[in-house]
Amino acid sequence: MTHRERLTAPTAWWIGATGFGLTCGWLVFVATTPVFATVATVIAAAIGYGFVAAYGALQVRVDDELHAGRAHIGAEFLGEIEVLDRATYREVMGPRADVRAWLATRPWIDTGVKVRIDDAQDPHPYWLLGSRRPERLAAAIEDLRQTGRRTAAGGAPQKGA
Repeated sequence: MTHRERLTAPTAWWIGATGFGLTCGWLVFVATTPVFATVATVIAAAIGYGFVAAYGALQVRVDDELHAGRAHIGAEFLGEIEVLDRATYREVMGPRADVRAWLATRPWIDTGVKVRIDDAQDPHPYWLLGSRRPERLAAAIEDLRQTGRRTAAGGAPQKGA
């Protein structure tokens, strides 16, 4: 079982970036000409869209390893997996948080998975991963833990695994 999820920004963030561009354009329009205002609007909106796109580009995936953004960890170091509903996720992100934990979360995601790390040399006791489909993510991680490798669509281990 594999899993791939991109934690893209919600529509409201894109609307906010548009509002940022329009606000900047209006401020320039008040002080200069409509041409400069149009250019300022386009540039400011493009900058806003760029920030929203970059921040929403975090990808969580399970294949031969567990990946969250640029970080990855092998199956041999994955421990207990806990699916977190909205209330529990908020608790783990707040009052029950461990400052040593490694986080791959976004503010618009309110459910996730907590994966204990079984590696004495790793300073992170667990990974906290935001997910819109935490049950599916947990199942893929558990499959990786059990098999230690990803299987191809036909069920046979992939070459090199």
